[in-house]
Amino acid sequence: MTNLKGKTALVTGASRGIGRASALALAKLGAQVLIHYGSAAKEAEEVVAEIRKSDGKADAIAADLAAADGPHKLARQVRSIVGDRLDILVANAGVAKSASIEETTVEDFDRLFAVNVRAPFFLVQQLLPIMHEGSSIVLLSSLAAHAVVGSLPAYAATKGAIDTLVKHFSSALGARGIRVNAVAPGVVATDMSSFTKTNEGRDYALGLQTFKRIAQADDVGDAIAFLASSEARWITGDTIHVDGGSKL
Repeated sequence: MTNLKGKTALVTGASRGIGRASALALAKLGAQVLIHYGSAAKEAEEVVAEIRKSDGKADAIAADLAAADGPHKLARQVRSIVGDRLDILVANAGVAKSASIEETTVEDFDRLFAVNVRAPFFLVQQLLPIMHEGSSIVLLSSLAAHAVVGSLPAYAATKGAIDTLVKHFSSALGARGIRVNAVAPGVVATDMSSFTKTNEGRDYALGLQTFKRIAQADDVGDAIAFLASSEARWITGDTIHVDGGSKL
C-alpha cells in the first residue's frame, strides 16, 4: 500500500474501536494522525503513546461533537496543529441507540442525528479550506443502513443519511480532486457492539455473515486506510461494505 509519510490525518472518535484501529493503520503507513475524542482522554492518550512508541506522529484533541459548534471548534484545533493542509479525514465518531419506534425519544433521535450526521457534515464544511487535490474523506455508514438488524430504526436512518451525503459530497468535491467514500461495517467486536461478548449475541452475529468469525476493529480500520490511500484513487462516491458477507 502507498506510503502515507508526510500526510496529515484526522480521525474522530479515535480513542477506541474502529476509530482507534483506523488511526493506528494510518500511522503505520506513515501519516501524522490527530486523535479526536469526546470524553475518553486517557484512552486517546494511550493511542497517541502507541503511535509515538513506533516513531509516529500523533496528537490528541477533544471536542463534543454533539454540540452544535463542536465541529467548528474541532476544525480550529486541527488547523492550529496541521496548518493549511489536511490530507485525510475519517469521520468515525458516532453513537447508537437500540430502541423500537415506540421507545425512541425526541432526545435520543436528536442526539443520534447530531453526532452521526450533523457533526460530519459541518466538519467537512469547516475543513474544506485546508483540503486539496488528492485529499480523501471517509465517512462511517453501517450494515443497518442497508438491512434490518436488531431494533435500530433511528440509528439506521442516520447511516442512510451518510450514504446520501457521500454521493452529494463526492459530486460537489470531485472537481477539486477530493475523494469521498464511506465504509459500512457489519457487527464488529467493539464497545458499541458489546452483545458479541455473549453466546447469544455471538450466534446472532455469525448467523448474519458468510465468514464465521466476529469482526475485529482492525478489519474495518485497514479498509479505511486503503480508502484514504492513493491505491483507492479511482474510488469516490461509494459505500464499501466491510461486513464479512452479511445479509447476502
